[in-house]
Amino acid sequence: MARYDHLELVRLPEQFERRKHGGGGPPPPRDRGQHTTKLREELDTATQEQRRRRKPEFVDPSLILRVQMTGALLEEEWERLGLTVLSSDADRTLVLFASSEDMRDFRARLDAYQGGPPPGQKHAPYVNFVSGIESIGSVEPRDRIGPRLREEGFADVEDFVAQTSYLVDIELWDLGERRLRERKLEDVIRYVEARGGDVFDRYVGPSISMFRARLTGELLRTLLTVEEIAAIDLPPAPDVTTAEALDMVMADAPPLNAVADDAPLIGIIDSGVNDHPFLADILVGSIGVPADLGTADVWGHGTRVAGVAVFGDLRAQLDAGALQRGARLCAAKVVNDQGGFDDRRLVPSQMREAIATLYQRFGCRVFVIALADRRRVFDGGKVGTWAATLDELARELDVVIVVSSGNRSPRGGNRLEQAVTEYPRYLLEDANRLFEPAGALNVITVGALAHGEGLDPDRADDVRVRAITRLHEPAPFSRIGPGPGGATKPDVVEIGGTLIFDAVVARLRGGEDVGSAGVLTLHHSYLDQLFTAGSGTSYAAPRVAFSAAQIMTRFPQASANLVRALIVGSAEIPPPASERLQLLGADATRAIVGHGLVDLERAAFSDNARVTLYAEDEIALDHFAVYRIPIPEAFQAGGNGERCIRVTLAFDPPVRHTRNDYAGVGMSFRLVRGCQPDLIFDHYRKRDKDDGPFPELAPRYNCNLVPGPQLREKGTVQCATVTFKRGVEEYGDSYYLVVRCESGWATHVDRQQFAIVVELLQKADVQLYERVRQRIRVQA
Repeated sequence: MARYDHLELVRLPEQFERRKHGGGGPPPPRDRGQHTTKLREELDTATQEQRRRRKPEFVDPSLILRVQMTGALLEEEWERLGLTVLSSDADRTLVLFASSEDMRDFRARLDAYQGGPPPGQKHAPYVNFVSGIESIGSVEPRDRIGPRLREEGFADVEDFVAQTSYLVDIELWDLGERRLRERKLEDVIRYVEARGGDVFDRYVGPSISMFRARLTGELLRTLLTVEEIAAIDLPPAPDVTTAEALDMVMADAPPLNAVADDAPLIGIIDSGVNDHPFLADILVGSIGVPADLGTADVWGHGTRVAGVAVFGDLRAQLDAGALQRGARLCAAKVVNDQGGFDDRRLVPSQMREAIATLYQRFGCRVFVIALADRRRVFDGGKVGTWAATLDELARELDVVIVVSSGNRSPRGGNRLEQAVTEYPRYLLEDANRLFEPAGALNVITVGALAHGEGLDPDRADDVRVRAITRLHEPAPFSRIGPGPGGATKPDVVEIGGTLIFDAVVARLRGGEDVGSAGVLTLHHSYLDQLFTAGSGTSYAAPRVAFSAAQIMTRFPQASANLVRALIVGSAEIPPPASERLQLLGADATRAIVGHGLVDLERAAFSDNARVTLYAEDEIALDHFAVYRIPIPEAFQAGGNGERCIRVTLAFDPPVRHTRNDYAGVGMSFRLVRGCQPDLIFDHYRKRDKDDGPFPELAPRYNCNLVPGPQLREKGTVQCATVTFKRGVEEYGDSYYLVVRCESGWATHVDRQQFAIVVELLQKADVQLYERVRQRIRVQA
């Protein structure tokens, strides 16, 4: 098969502000006197409650309110009153911070609204704002109990035993500028230490402020009443698996390839990476975070992840008789020799130090984190601080971060056989949702597919041993999405091994103890065993990191957005997975396998009948850009078989994990055909009063991309395809891609970076690539 370079997408030079759609409906009818009296009383009650609970050690009094809205959240109105929006929820609840208790400007609006319409006006002042407020209250102590603690049965303040010691992470509200957050954090830490608590670590990031401490239940109860504290929760507990060795000696191993000194680096954020003979010459450096963890991989997980990240499909390479490494390595050890996080360090601060250090010291731009917090199942609401920190780092450093979706043993005990009989329905159970940090939006989240049935020759004929999967069906342990706001998660899937049901020993067995059920990789104790195997999304994620490194070999200066777009744009749901999941429906399929299995060849190269065009760009908030896509005559003709256009957009917005609208900027795209660019610009641009109504685009001009905008626009990697089976000559030789940027709460940024990838695929044997390349030369 021919291999060609991808082509660059041409952006039209015009730049306009986009036209915005109208807001919500009218405010609910209210009795102005009763409504304002109720809101004043609720505000007074909340103020008095917080004054009563306030500790004298906190010198700066602050008022934190929980406000229930009926319609639009009207955040700009609250901010005009000097309040800071700390949190928003899907039920239209806001948490607001007021630096002053008197709320003078807010009370003035209540008075103006209660006074009725001024002469000559129809409505009372601030009618939309005041009528839209349903209730005002305080954040209650029990609301500060985090999800991990709730899972352990801590539902109320009294559930904490006074003299029992608890190791917890304590997060403060994002109260504004960094200096204010640091001061508030120090206030709380001094309060904790003065009462015998041990503070081990503190972290102040772009929007996250927290510390880890060991303290008594009595002190914990008190902290739950501190208004500045957003949440108290248990620290993360890593979800990692061990592996046992397969037999092979060094003398029998195939030869290794040399790796260039400038080959891409993959950073392994795990339990360390040992100097295995197959890795020693490409491991450029290791760190411990914290340093006293050392760098040796005693637990073994990090070296196994590294083996997959460097080799990809190691089993296939051994069968082929040559070992081809695709990247260099660096490593940060962030879990201890027992596979747990350090008790004295916050995971967000570990992640920031580990990734930033490997980036600054070695220039690493691809990271794989095959760890997950088994105490934190993502329930579809807000992501945690670990996920938010990874999203912040991906945006700040322009790096590709690949994470695993997490693992779950599907059945046990008396229900063990259901792992076979109820597959794949149990994948959709609530208990099988993603582990933190897999809900992060600016990273690539990876689920697992099976590599086959997993049976070895010794068990293949044993009726008591049953396979669960076949090749390219979802792995029975893989966790599922969707992600925040319904975003497609996992983004993609890769091979992660499988499980088999063994009635002889009455358990499900993975690659850890039956090598044929797992992914082949490197053993951390190479003097004992050269290779090992394991089953888990921990082995799927580094395969995607391997692909990311190969793409960076082809595009050394590529942005992280472009790498993500190429990876997701290359993915297809394999037929076995599609067939197995068909009865569960399209939404279930997307939640289990995302956009599908990565095709590295497709991501990295074009060929004769498949052309990829791309652009890396940036756009002002609330503006739009238009790109021209050349459509050769051979692609237009229906007699040349089925043709597809696939569009993939990737961007990395600011995030804030306390908000229901987690991403601070939105982006979207439309594919238009059959009309001139002037009409497209005139349709989408913002119009002044003198411009008149905007011209409509006829429905036939819009390409019906699948999935539609409501589904795809929930994520930061958006991919959709339109397929033509008939001739489309009437629509001309140029299509136009409209890329729009919508501002959200992130008013501190004025531009958003993104990458766009467009693939033209023709299933007939035509020279499509050369025709497109010639058209681009003429247009340039």
